[in-house]
Amino acid sequence: MEDGLSSFWGPVTSTDWCEKNYVYSSYIAEFFNTISNVPGILLALIGLVSALRQRFEKRFSVLHISNMILAIGSMIYHSTLQHVQQQGDETPMVWEMLLYFYILYSPDWHYRSTMPTFLFFYGALYAVVHALFRFGFGFKVHYIILCLLCIPRMYKYYIYTKDVSAKRLAKLYVATLLLGSMCWLSDRVFCKEISHWHFNPQGHALWHILMGFNSYFANTFLMFCRAQQREWNPKVVYFLGVFPYVKIQKPKSQ
Repeated sequence: MEDGLSSFWGPVTSTDWCEKNYVYSSYIAEFFNTISNVPGILLALIGLVSALRQRFEKRFSVLHISNMILAIGSMIYHSTLQHVQQQGDETPMVWEMLLYFYILYSPDWHYRSTMPTFLFFYGALYAVVHALFRFGFGFKVHYIILCLLCIPRMYKYYIYTKDVSAKRLAKLYVATLLLGSMCWLSDRVFCKEISHWHFNPQGHALWHILMGFNSYFANTFLMFCRAQQREWNPKVVYFLGVFPYVKIQKPKSQ
């Protein structure tokens, strides 16, 4: 939304959300949509430290780092509202979903080199095409399809997991996804009505916060499931009594 202070970054060339621009600083277009990515970065950092300290497979370290990169890209996009920065936010979203696809399906994939090779070239090709062409609606459809492809495998992991704490992580993942999607839709669909309110609930900023927790719950659940597959005796414990993470006990031979 327009209004506010003068812009350091120039005219808006990207998708504009339902938050008044440059209200608090001429350097930050959408203040709340920018700072709301910080929780996601901190949660990804907690997950990364846990993965590195316990020597989980590198795929999980890369996954947590990708969450951090995505959140940083989102901060840059919402602080500038420039088309190039929007691409820098959207392309990592697709890369991250390809990484989730690999983590979910690779354990049962017999031709191990084919999947990462295909996903790498698919992600590279998408980045080139997305840099050359604008397709806002097409991006959303493509991203939703990638998400839907991951759901059957997540459900399989859920029904085969007997641990109550791990199942709770999966339920929190679903709950934050649904609630976050409602916030995203309300901010997008009802922006005209919200603009007349005395208070903006900042639906898109809430989406960022909820998606930060959503990614963290998903990553932790997947780490638990993978540890079960590797027979590492996983259990869900809590950092500071609040943030769940997976504690493992590897056999001495590993």
